[in-house]
Amino acid sequence: MILVDMNQVTISNLMMQIGSKGQNDVDGDMVRHMVLNSLRMYRSRFSEEYGELVLCYDSKRYWRREYFPNYKSNRKKDRANSGLDWNTIFETLNDIRDEIRDTFPYKVLEVDGAEADDCIAVIVQHIAVTPSAYEKVLILSGDKDFIQLQKHNFVKQYSPVLKKFVNGQDPNLYIREHILKGDRSDGIPNFLSNDNTFVDELRQKPLAKKKIANWIDQNPEDFCNEEMFRNYQRNKVLIDLEEIPKPLKADILEQYELPPKGDRSKLLNYFIQKRLKNLMNDIGDF
Repeated sequence: MILVDMNQVTISNLMMQIGSKGQNDVDGDMVRHMVLNSLRMYRSRFSEEYGELVLCYDSKRYWRREYFPNYKSNRKKDRANSGLDWNTIFETLNDIRDEIRDTFPYKVLEVDGAEADDCIAVIVQHIAVTPSAYEKVLILSGDKDFIQLQKHNFVKQYSPVLKKFVNGQDPNLYIREHILKGDRSDGIPNFLSNDNTFVDELRQKPLAKKKIANWIDQNPEDFCNEEMFRNYQRNKVLIDLEEIPKPLKADILEQYELPPKGDRSKLLNYFIQKRLKNLMNDIGDF
């Protein structure tokens, strides 16, 4: 199957649309066309080898933010400083999501408390432990967090933005290093630094490459004091996709097992209604 990180796909298409117009107005018709055309291209290129699209979305609520309130705390500040009307942007993207879910023959996952990362990881983990569910998986996302899932030999990853496969790193070494270093883009400090490092605009405690190289193959109990171990566990819960809470995993799999709401018989009327003339000739690609 092809697991699509739809937040990355939709936001990147929206930013292209805004950039092409040179203004902050959101043209919903243009964004809809660009998102659907992206899905068409991915399906045309990859479905023969990997199968059908499964579209994964972030929910409004993140379990990681409840565990660690500073998780992705910089997003609100960045959006406020962007000058864009994010209420309109999210309304537009949510409308397109609902249209796809109700019309197209693809599974659309949006599970309360989960991010797209969680949905993708749980499906991969399910396939890994369920021989009858085995199939090749392509993750469509440039997010490096998915490198850890490449430890499963049936998983490949393709970045829609860079237009190339994401590979070449040892998944087991990657996740260990990632836990030590944290993730600034998600508001997660390195394991030597306090929870409030980024929200209070403090400097992280230095984490030298030599120390990382020395610690990366050791158990944290062997080199951590009490505070370091606490921060290491904080980062492991937030970064390691094996740490997704079991009840949430169950909710994701329950939704994943449901059939798609849409089907191909609905496509023609939808394309006519939304005036998607340029895609009409390629309706078979969907």
